[in-house]
Amino acid sequence: MIPPAFEYARPKTVEEAVRLLGEAGDEAKVLAGGQSLLPLLRLRLAFPELVVDVGRIPGLAGVREDGDTLVIGALTTHHGVIRDPLVRRHAGLLAAATATVADPAVRHRGTLGGSLAHADPAGDLPAVALALDAELVAAGPDGRRAIPAREFFVGYLQTALSPDELLVEVRLPKADGWGFHYEKFQRVAQSWAIVGIAAMVRREDGHIAEARVGLTNMGATPLRARAAEAALAGADGPDAVARAARSVAEGTQPGQDASAAPDYRAHLAQVLTRRAVLTAAGMG
Repeated sequence: MIPPAFEYARPKTVEEAVRLLGEAGDEAKVLAGGQSLLPLLRLRLAFPELVVDVGRIPGLAGVREDGDTLVIGALTTHHGVIRDPLVRRHAGLLAAATATVADPAVRHRGTLGGSLAHADPAGDLPAVALALDAELVAAGPDGRRAIPAREFFVGYLQTALSPDELLVEVRLPKADGWGFHYEKFQRVAQSWAIVGIAAMVRREDGHIAEARVGLTNMGATPLRARAAEAALAGADGPDAVARAARSVAEGTQPGQDASAAPDYRAHLAQVLTRRAVLTAAGMG
């Protein structure tokens, strides 16, 4: 289909982008890699008056260290995330999950910041950001502010970003010493996950001392499975992990669509949580 007509701007700086977004308000959309926005435009599911192309603003791509924190520019492509040695060393869950996103063409164009700002609960990376306790840094007219991932996703395709703010970087505490695994179920390769599980596990003395479980496509937003995380503390083998996984759907509201009913998604979440945690803990 042909997208609706819109004005197009390509700012050269973050400040210029913020100004343009502020002037247009809710009538503007940000274009980074375009892998989320362009399909919406083609299907006429979005009708912006202005598209602000931030893809060539310098300084918004790349990975660096800041003490115990990994800082990833919002324009870093999925391909860049997968191949970066710092990400692989200190945030392996992000690299592993990103490698499952769509196909190589999308991974070479799509960006980490774009995926998170799109906030699709069926997307793989929002749940990973939750499991990694990420902070998302937004630039606005009053400067920059850090938003914890747990506060960033506020509704279906909605985030805590104001209309005049631009996501500029993602900050991840280094997860050295944690096991990790991303497990998802999809109808066909390269399609959206029906359910996905982002698992982080820290072991002590042969048992799980702490676990984090992020849920993909189990509600209108990505979620942390708090009940399952609490139940996993102290688990010392496959049977204990399986028992803890039964609580993973508590507090969730999985949707119904052509791919799955809510009870099927809840069942999948249990199965995939058991698999993901056992793998992350080295018990599989």
